[in-house]
Amino acid sequence: MPAPTAPGGLVAVVLAAGEGRRLQPLTFERPKALCPLVGVPLLDHALEGVAAVTDQVGVNAWHRADQVLDRLERLDDEPGALGRLAVHASVEAGGAPLGTAGGIGAMRSWIDGRDVLVCNADTWCPADLTAFVAGWDHERAATLLAGADAFGPRVRLAATLLPWAIVHALSDEPTGLYEVCLGPHHAAGRLVATRTDAPFHDCGTPARYLAANLSVAGVVGDGSVVGAGARIGGSVVRSVVWPDAVVAPGEILVDAVRTTRGRTVLVR
Repeated sequence: MPAPTAPGGLVAVVLAAGEGRRLQPLTFERPKALCPLVGVPLLDHALEGVAAVTDQVGVNAWHRADQVLDRLERLDDEPGALGRLAVHASVEAGGAPLGTAGGIGAMRSWIDGRDVLVCNADTWCPADLTAFVAGWDHERAATLLAGADAFGPRVRLAATLLPWAIVHALSDEPTGLYEVCLGPHHAAGRLVATRTDAPFHDCGTPARYLAANLSVAGVVGDGSVVGAGARIGGSVVRSVVWPDAVVAPGEILVDAVRTTRGRTVLVR
C-alpha cells in the first residue's frame, strides 16, 4: 500500500528508550539518556543538535520512562533552543523496548507524513546537521557516518534521514533500523552515505562513558569532570562525579564514576 501524500516538513526523533544494560550499574540509577556528559544529560545534547534543523521533536522512552518524561516536561524552563522545542513523548509500555525501527514506527501518527531526522541519545557527535539536511534529496534514506569505517551494523552513525514513504512502512513491532531499512537499502544501492570528521563518542559502556566525558571536557592529564553541586572532600583522578554527588574527605577516586546516590563504578 503506498504511503499517503506527505504534507511536507521535517521532524526529529531522538531515540532514548534503551535499557542500557552495557552501561550498568549506572543505569540502575538513571536511564542511559539522562546520564550526564560534562554535567548535561546526554538527551539534552541530542536535543540541542536537532534543534538546529527543526523544533518538532519526538522522544521515545521505556527504561525509567518516568525520569525521561520529567526531564522533557522541564524543557520549557530551559533558555535558548531547548526551551523552544515542541516535544512529543512516546512511552513504550511493553516488556521490552521497540528498538530503533519499532520506536519510530510507534510515532507514525504523530509524524503524520513528514520526513524524519533520527539521532540516538546515547551518542555524542557535534556534526553539522544543517548541512546534512540541506544536501538531502528527500527521496532516499541517508546516513551521516563518523569516521572511515565501512558501512555495517557497527558503523558510527551520527544521524539518519528517512523520507515519509519509508517511515510509513515501519511497524511498531520490536525491530532495528539497520535490519529492516538501512542494511537492505545499502545492499540495493539506495542508501546515501555522507561522512563527517566531527568527533564521535558512543557512551554505551562505563569505559566509553568515562572516556567521552574526559574527551569532551578537554581534560588533560589527571583532571576530572565534576558536576554542579558535587562536594569533593577527597582526591579525584581521571574520573566523573555526577551532579550533587559526594566524595568524602580522605577518599581517593581514580578512573571511576561516582553517581549522585553514591554508587562507585570503577573503570579498569
